[in-house]
Amino acid sequence: MAQTIRRNAAPVRRQARAQGTKTKVRKARAQTNSLVDALMRVLPFTEEQLHKAFLVLILAGAAAAAWFVAGAAGLTALAGRQLAYAAADAGYEVERVEVRGVERMNQLKVYERVLGQQDRAMPLVDLHALRASLMQLSWVEDARVSRELPDTIVVDIVERKPHAALRRADRLVLIDHTGHVLEPVSEADAKGMLQISGPGAQAQVEELSTLLDAAPALRPQVAQAEWVGNRRWNLTYKTGQVLALPQGEQRAAAALMDFARADGLYRLIGGKVAAFDMRNAPRLYMRVPGRSGQQAGDKGS
Repeated sequence: MAQTIRRNAAPVRRQARAQGTKTKVRKARAQTNSLVDALMRVLPFTEEQLHKAFLVLILAGAAAAAWFVAGAAGLTALAGRQLAYAAADAGYEVERVEVRGVERMNQLKVYERVLGQQDRAMPLVDLHALRASLMQLSWVEDARVSRELPDTIVVDIVERKPHAALRRADRLVLIDHTGHVLEPVSEADAKGMLQISGPGAQAQVEELSTLLDAAPALRPQVAQAEWVGNRRWNLTYKTGQVLALPQGEQRAAAALMDFARADGLYRLIGGKVAAFDMRNAPRLYMRVPGRSGQQAGDKGS
């Protein structure tokens, strides 16, 4: 009679593998513990201190996550407003506005932009938005807005400087050295200022200043400058005499310097000549009232 023999090889192998795994785990733990012990001996911390440090890191991470969630839900803004109101209750509220640097412009226009911040909690004042609003004023070249705790907003203004009066079809306006319009001005208030006219003249103000610098001795005598045909200048001196300059920055500057030298030699300004034409420089044409035709002379260097 045959006898059945049951094989138990698979459970034995599994048992052997499990036993091997346990052995490896014990060895790994032993190595890890040895490494940790070695680090603990080297680092200037106790094990208790390390536990506390890890606890702090965990709590900080949890707080950061909570703050992120709260911000996403809009709670941080609400908390910020509540803190601002608490600061106002403690006296940190806008009660005074101090404006500095204003000499020519209407100071009330600055206060109009800033006084809307009065009775507001100091932390809620948007300094950047307030500065942007002030920069829209025609006289303001630059502005700085700051808090002076506990209750004052300080505004430092850098004003634009009036350079000339620009004649338009219906009025005169003050402009700075770049041609930026400041405000309308009356004929009486513009008296004694350089007056600029002609279509497109506003865009040529800086180039006109460079041109006049070519003959600094004559510059104070220039009363008016007319931009003619969108290409060249006619200068009118305080004596009423007119100087026609050629087209082109370099040619005009050279002609003006030639005219300045001629004036130094012959005292042209204040003389009998009503108009000077240097459009064909260095040739100088002169028109004398009461005489027909023109006198011409070569005043070039």
